[in-house]
Amino acid sequence: MEQPKTLQAAIRHFSDEQVCIDTVARLRWANGPECPACGHKEHYYLATQKRWKCKECYKQFTVKLGTIFEDSPIKLDKWLTALWMLVNCKNGVSSYEVGKAVGITQKSAWFVLHRLRFALQTGSITKLGGSGTPVEVDETFIGGKARFMHRSKRERLSSEGGMQGGHGKAVVMGLLERGGKVKTAVIPHRKQNIPEKIVRELVEPGAEVHTDEFMGYNNLKDGYIHKVVNHLEGYVKENVHTNGIENFWSLLKRGLGGTYIAVEPFHLFRYVDEQAFRYNHRKDADGNKLNDSQRFELALSQIAGKRLTFAEVTGKVGETAF
Repeated sequence: MEQPKTLQAAIRHFSDEQVCIDTVARLRWANGPECPACGHKEHYYLATQKRWKCKECYKQFTVKLGTIFEDSPIKLDKWLTALWMLVNCKNGVSSYEVGKAVGITQKSAWFVLHRLRFALQTGSITKLGGSGTPVEVDETFIGGKARFMHRSKRERLSSEGGMQGGHGKAVVMGLLERGGKVKTAVIPHRKQNIPEKIVRELVEPGAEVHTDEFMGYNNLKDGYIHKVVNHLEGYVKENVHTNGIENFWSLLKRGLGGTYIAVEPFHLFRYVDEQAFRYNHRKDADGNKLNDSQRFELALSQIAGKRLTFAEVTGKVGETAF
């Protein structure tokens, strides 16, 4: 069956529960369904219950088991519609909009979106700069503007060191392989050589690294080809610039400021991961533009082995690794 290309077509396509099950199963199990309990591949399908029964351990399992959808009473058609909207809306999509679109409460939509953002995390161990192209490194500050703060908070921040330099704001660090992928990290501050440590962790030794004049990168000349552009003099010096990562920051802040309005620092990394997924999957490995359906299937293929409970997303218990 031809895959949908638009949101309207996707809603029609996934209105059939069996189509949803078949789509998730195809992307989750390339070689056919496997029992999540024992890994056995021999089973039979219980059509009336829309689940499989393993011939080895005799346990029954659905396509949701062992995925981000596990234990959710929300039907797959709503999950897949929400995922389509999340990965294809350039500036993100709010829980209020998703709730109205698929017919669930705003609270449920908020939880659904956070679970989907968790599925978008890639956790790739491949380092940047291995192809020989420059890696742009920069940081940005996320937080409320001083003019919108209550006077007491503005005065407190000023007395603690001034409003300059992102004081009192969350710090997000980004590393972009020019023409390639972006990697991000939410860091507590820019002190104690944290930016330098992240660069050494995520960038291949010997790679060419472009930064601004921030002193936290001064030691990168040991092990990297470190080139600096002084933004007081200009934004481009020959081929040295950080305009690519600055473009990513503009997309991120457009979503945070225009769609999500107010994001708690506790959840910030999830929204950054969401934007990084969309940015990294604009094109495929050969440079061809991905359409909405291809981006959706890439996201859907990452749902297995990930679980996020409401207690974890609200900070009541620690989030488990996947």
